[in-house]
Formats: sequence, C-alpha cells, structure tokens
Amino acid sequence: MSSREIKLMKSVAANVSSIIAVVVLFRAFYVAANTVISIDNDVQSIRIVLELSRVARRVDERFLSVAIDASLISEEKFMNLLNSPKLRTLAKALIPAFLRFGGTKQDFMKFNPRGRYFQARENSSEAFHYLGDSCKRLELPPFLEKSLKQEWALHSKILLQEELERKYRKTKFSQYAVDLLYAFANCSGLDLIFGLNALLRTSENLWNSQNAELLLKYCGSRQYVMSWELGNEPNSYEKKAGIRVDGYQLGQDFVHLQQILQESTLYHSTGLYGPDISQPRDHHKDLLTGFLETGAEAITACTWHHYYVNGRDTSLEDFLDPRVLDTLATKINQVLKTVQSVSPGKKVWLGETSSAYGGGAIGLSDAFVAGFMWLDKLGLGAKLGLDVIIRQVLIGSGTYHLVDDNLDPLPDYWLSLLYKRLVGPEVLKAKVLTNSGFKKQIRVYLHCTNRKSANYRQGAVTLFALNLNKSQATISLPTHISNSTIEAFILQAAEPGEEGLYSRSVKLNGKVLTMVDDRTLPPLQGSELPPGDQIQLPGFSFAFYVLTQAQASACK
Repeated sequence: MSSREIKLMKSVAANVSSIIAVVVLFRAFYVAANTVISIDNDVQSIRIVLELSRVARRVDERFLSVAIDASLISEEKFMNLLNSPKLRTLAKALIPAFLRFGGTKQDFMKFNPRGRYFQARENSSEAFHYLGDSCKRLELPPFLEKSLKQEWALHSKILLQEELERKYRKTKFSQYAVDLLYAFANCSGLDLIFGLNALLRTSENLWNSQNAELLLKYCGSRQYVMSWELGNEPNSYEKKAGIRVDGYQLGQDFVHLQQILQESTLYHSTGLYGPDISQPRDHHKDLLTGFLETGAEAITACTWHHYYVNGRDTSLEDFLDPRVLDTLATKINQVLKTVQSVSPGKKVWLGETSSAYGGGAIGLSDAFVAGFMWLDKLGLGAKLGLDVIIRQVLIGSGTYHLVDDNLDPLPDYWLSLLYKRLVGPEVLKAKVLTNSGFKKQIRVYLHCTNRKSANYRQGAVTLFALNLNKSQATISLPTHISNSTIEAFILQAAEPGEEGLYSRSVKLNGKVLTMVDDRTLPPLQGSELPPGDQIQLPGFSFAFYVLTQAQASACK
C-alpha cells in the first residue's frame, strides 16, 4: 500500500469518526430533548363537570361504618383490648357510625350464660351502664395493654392460618365479653350491631333460637341498646359446616328472629340486618332472591359483602387497575336490581367489605395502596345507591385492619377520618371529560361538605379525587366555580415512588400523620390554594378538595 493510500484511509477514518461523533452528539441531544418532552407530557390535564344545583342521592350519616371481627372473641381475654384508651380515641373520631360485631367466627360462637364472670354479677340487681366516669374506670392499664397486644399479634396469625385451612373451632363467650363490647361501643358513641349464630339449627334444619334468646334476655336486662344480624355469608355454610340453607328457609329464620325481637320491651323496634350474603355469583343470586321473597319484611336493610380480589394471589397492579375498581359497579347494580325487583324501596348496605378476601393481601391491604380501593368504593357506593358501607375491620384477624398490632392507625384509618370530617351525606354529580386513556386513572366524586364536623359555610362542596397513575394530573374546574378558595387535603405515601405504595404511613400535605399521644389525634389541616381554575393532583395520590365558596344551591 502506497503512502498516498495510507493517508487517504486515515483521512476517511477521521471523517467517519467525526460523523460518528456528530451522530452520537445528535442522538444525545435528541434523547435529552425527548426526555424533557416526556416529562412535560407526564403532567396530564383533564376537565371535570360538576352539578351543584341538585342532590343526586342522600346516604345515611353513618355511611362509613366499621366492624370488629368476631375472631377477637376466640379467646375472651382479647376483648379487653377494647378498653384501650388509644383504640377508643380512634373509634370515637369516626362517629357517627355503626359498629358491626360479626364475621365468619360469629356462626361458630355460642353464648355461655354460666361463664367465668357470671356468678359475681347475676346476684347484682344494678343495671350495668357505661356512662360518664365509668368509661374512664374501665380503661385498660398500660402494662396489661402491652401484654395483650403482644399476645394478640401471635394469636391473630394462628387465626389467619385456621382461616386458610378452613378450620373453624367453636367458641363460647360469657356476658363479660358482651359487657366489654357494649362498653366500647357506648363509650365511643358507635351504634352496635351484634351478629348472631345462624348455624345453631334443629334436626329439621330450622334456626334454633334458644341461645340467641338467652343473649337477648341478658342484653335486655342490662338495657344494652343495639341492633342485630343473623348469620354471616350463608352461601358458604355448606363449605364451612356441611349445612345447606336455601333462601326461603333463611328468610323464615329472619322472620322468626323478628318475632322474638318484637316481643321484647327494648328491642321491639330495633334494627335487623341481613342476609350478609357474598357478592353476586351463580347461586348467590337465587339465595338472595329466595331470602327476600320470604324475609324482606323482617329486615331494616339488605346487606351483602364485597371484596375485589383474592388476597392469596393478588398484586400491587390489581390495587391500581381501573378495570378491577370498575367491577364493583357491576356487582352493586346486580344487587340493587335484585332487591328492587322483590322489595322496592328497601335500603341496601355493604355489610362487610375491604380490598381482598381470605383475610386480606399481606403487604397490600394494610398499606397506602389499599386506599385507592377504599376511597373509590366509598365514592362509587354512594353514587350508585348504597346507604351504608361497613369496613372490615377496625380490629380483628387478617391484614385489612385500620389499626396495626400496636393499635396505631394505618393509612386507611387516616383516609376514613378525613372522609368523615369533610364529606357530607348529600351526593352530587361529577364527571371527567377528557377523552384520553388517562381518564379512567383519574376518578372524581363530589358531595356537599360535611358542615357538622367542620366549620364550613353553606354551599361548600367537597371534591375527592384519586390518581392511579405515577404522573401528576392537572384538574380544570368549571368556570363558574373557578374563583372559589380551595382547601386541599392531599394524601401521599410516606416514601416516594412505587415503593411508597407499600408504606404503612401516610403524609397529609407533606407531613406524616401520627397520633400526638394515645388520647390525642393530630390536627388535620388543609392547605389553602389561591382561587384559580386548576388543581394539581400528584401521581399515586388521593385528595379531598373543599371548595369553600362554591355556593352550591344543593348544599344550602
């Protein structure tokens, strides 16, 4: 190769290197430019329409209610946890609300009127009231509370394993347990609903009411004001206990219980709720129809249960999937259609509900991400016509509770507390207008603001919104209310990013929420936004926006 050729090749190589360098540099600029564009596009914009002149529906003021799982009574000593000052503080903050005591265990428990504490009290003619100072006298000492919490944390795992293995041990409970339960409800200001055992049956497969009558007699003698249920998820009796009860017989059982209640001086006009059937699926529909045909007149409201997913095989993605959340609307409409066709005007409740059945999803049902299912269920349930929704569970076995093993509030508790304080029973219409695929990931609901628990003027409305996407959303308000001052309550995970969705702590407007002490909740303060026509909703967050000057005629 000549020297001239070598020089030529070197020149070509240098030019190629220059071209490559230019291409690489251009590519770097291109990627950087597109990254900037991508970031800009990450802020999604939607418009919403709000109807402020008419109340679409009105729910019970106890719409958001809670349950204590009957598993707590599996060993009577654990009922003493209900005397915890911390737990009472948390419960009292959720009033007005029902307190349902029930669940799978209720159909395996039996009242034992000769229990351990009976002799000391049966000779006393004094009614056992829990009013005034007596509530303070019943408080659990700190050392005993600590010991019981440690034992319960271990025992609840055993109960969860029994649930997985479908082992249902029979349990006896005394009037002492009833006293503790009623004291908790009464001192907290909750309206107690007690679940009776429906699997106590005669040889003809009729409900055997003898044990229930003993309990009613005791509660009546103590002047315990409460309502009642009979049985839990009767569609699963055959699987759990080898007993099959059809809808017609179930209705007759409720009529029998209603007759007993009507003969009572105290309970003749009390509430009776049922049948606490699982969500519509195959024969469940026939069971509900048969029950209503014979028992609808006996009940105050028709109750059913709903969970989105199986806690044993669900995922984080399910908790954020709009398609999963949308399945609730189908189930609600099916139940409402059945009830209205047989018993028009009968109120319908979600008598037990949470995110995942089977005791909840470990690491998800008690984490921040569970709030998306919970808040959307509250919004959609009220919008479609449910009157009350009872959250499983304030305390009890499983992983969908509102408080942890130390009785400290979990994210869904704080969400529930804000809902109670800011959302009124009047349901208004709100609609997302954007045509993009982002629409289903932004979900909005509108109510009159709750003026009973917060100092807001007449006509104020509360918009609550969920952002299932990691990208921030900009929500444009209608022009006629864009000048209203907005008080924002934005809830985000304590840690950033997707990992934060597993967090068991929550931030309100950037500050992690914790109790001040066992008897004091922190102030839940909103952040005032200047009047304008846009709201910024961070990714993976949900928020309440109080439009203080909306002047909604429906809310005056």
